[in-house]
Amino acid sequence: MRTSRFRSSRLLVAAATVLSLAALTACGSSDSNSDPNSIVVGSANFTESETIANIYAEALRVNGFDVSTSFNIGSREAYIPALKDGSITLIPDYTGNLLQYLDTSATATSSEDVLAALPAALGNELVITTPASAQDKDAVVVTKETADKWNLKTIADLAPHSAEVKFGAPAEFQERPVGLPGLKANYGLDISASNFVPIADGGGPATVKALASGDITAANIFTTSASIPANNFVVLEDPKNNFPAQNVVPVLRASASSDKLAAVLDAVSAKLTTEELLALNVSVSGDSKTEPAAAAKAWLAAQGLDKPVA
Repeated sequence: MRTSRFRSSRLLVAAATVLSLAALTACGSSDSNSDPNSIVVGSANFTESETIANIYAEALRVNGFDVSTSFNIGSREAYIPALKDGSITLIPDYTGNLLQYLDTSATATSSEDVLAALPAALGNELVITTPASAQDKDAVVVTKETADKWNLKTIADLAPHSAEVKFGAPAEFQERPVGLPGLKANYGLDISASNFVPIADGGGPATVKALASGDITAANIFTTSASIPANNFVVLEDPKNNFPAQNVVPVLRASASSDKLAAVLDAVSAKLTTEELLALNVSVSGDSKTEPAAAAKAWLAAQGLDKPVA
């Protein structure tokens, strides 16, 4: 499962990072791109990242690249150094969180502004190709019944009902600039301390259960969570970009970049929408429990990407 933007788990992250870096070092740190046709695709340590990484890997194989994989590496503290030292060639990431990791002073939140800020933050060793429209970002989510009752489309529509809203999210959401303070500043949604319900699973099963049962009125859940279609939840629009954009984007070691590689990755990005990514997550994490590699191959075939890119 992905790490919540609001979850405090620094000790766990640090431990995972040490183990991941040790494993990568044991595999050798020679540049995987001495042969431009040889690609190592990595993933972070949650299922969605592995699924997207499988899509990249299979698309590249179809287009004649010699592809190996290194999945479940860990957090950015592990995989960004792995990109830089050549242990891996590319990995899926999310624009907003990538920018914040590389430049902690960054304030961009819209897709356009985040993308404009990324090149300087990436420096000389890393590059990105064209981001997908697919976003896995924080959102304010309500039940369909609540959305219908109050005619909710955007977060601003929820603001007049602030006094009635019990809001569920990780405890840090109360203080983070893009949490309750941002929702109040941007939309006038003013949640009192007594109406905030701290739930420590980052939009996971406990949060979903609380929302579905009516114990809370609204929740912070990721936009590509399989729980949204499963429970007929409604994601409220965020037109002021309170939550930073999180477009899926391939991050590459700069020395591995080529027109051919970019063309394949761009073809994938052109087809990968939030709705498509959500459907992939439902396939992998829902009742069918499809393996990420199998889901990736099926998706590529459905998109006509199981043949070489013209």
